[in-house]
Amino acid sequence: QVQLVESGGGLVQPGGSLRLSCVASGSILSIDVMGWYRQAPGKERELVATITSGGSTNYADSVKGRYTMSRDNAKKTLYLQMNDVKPEDTAVYYCNAGGVIFSRGGMRIRSPEIWGQGTLVTVSS
Repeated sequence: QVQLVESGGGLVQPGGSLRLSCVASGSILSIDVMGWYRQAPGKERELVATITSGGSTNYADSVKGRYTMSRDNAKKTLYLQMNDVKPEDTAVYYCNAGGVIFSRGGMRIRSPEIWGQGTLVTVSS
């Protein structure tokens, strides 16, 4: 079974920093695109940033210059470095993986899009 597990959320003061991690587990052969999304209370889930297997990144305007995403393909881990956080960054942050190929019974299988369970980030003084 392929799954994503996020960690690193918590309470942080405005202007502070936090680092989120997302580990993909299972017999994964490759992942095309990974990303972070967030959902604030009473709002729809929105894109934070995405990164391709080649390292190309895309950030939401609201986090550009403050957040940095990276991935370690060998460790199947995605990171989100959050700097200069603001109260409006408060949300549940979800890890996402698309274009996942995994092995099962000697076969290469393409998985549907995968979501993690989410990790809560609260920015408050």
